[in-house]
Amino acid sequence: MLGELGEDAKLLAGGQSLIPLMKLRLSSPSHLVDLNFVRGLSGLSRSNGGLHVGAMARHAELADSALVSAIPLLHDCASGIADVQVRNRGTIGGSLAEADPSGDWGAVLLALPAEVRSVGAAGERSIPIADFYLDAYTTVLAPSEIVREIVVRVPQGASGGAYVAMKRCAPVYATASVAAQLTMDDDRATCREARIVLGCVGLTAIRARHAENELTGKEVNDAAVARAAEAAMAAADPQPDMRGSVEYKRVLVRSLARRAIQIALRRSRGEQVPGGHIYA
Repeated sequence: MLGELGEDAKLLAGGQSLIPLMKLRLSSPSHLVDLNFVRGLSGLSRSNGGLHVGAMARHAELADSALVSAIPLLHDCASGIADVQVRNRGTIGGSLAEADPSGDWGAVLLALPAEVRSVGAAGERSIPIADFYLDAYTTVLAPSEIVREIVVRVPQGASGGAYVAMKRCAPVYATASVAAQLTMDDDRATCREARIVLGCVGLTAIRARHAENELTGKEVNDAAVARAAEAAMAAADPQPDMRGSVEYKRVLVRSLARRAIQIALRRSRGEQVPGGHIYA
């Protein structure tokens, strides 16, 4: 249908981005192609070391899934998106395809990492999440191509992750967010691999590699966490808006990075520590 209708047709998944834009007359597609009637796009399963998430899986389904709860970083994200009404309608595939720089999933999936499997007129392909986003609201998807599923690499060994985002209230986008995933050595003191990704403070999610270098191959103590948080702050590239100034957002990233790393570290040691969204 997309091939027949052309670029003026829009896909309707959960509608939590498209419908508001249509109400504001910022988008006026001639045709809507509803994905809600396409079977096989919403399943959740685990195989070959990966968690397979159908593109039409609702945020609420992910938050309630035992498979997702086994990966705390994913659960932190899914359970805190907007409010219960949006979580019951919004889909992970729609969120990724929208590529809103204030969205939650981009930073989280880049921290794990994951790949996007798409299908279109040219067939199927697998796209690493690091290559999926080109710019704000822009992905590598062709006009007649859709997201079929997301495959998340399941963390192994002594791993722990956390997603922390600051919001004024549930329905609004976060001012800033940080996703952290740590894989520790057997001593659970030295970090084997660190992935730290910033959300809402750039045109796309930002992988804070200097912050990761402050932890990888080192003992994760208070001093190392502080250095990593400073490096995360330096990596942020925010814009001033109603949520705060550039300076405020940078300082916020430092605080969120410290919190996310500390939670991820404790979770890697088997502790049950709450993460997720903070409202202020």
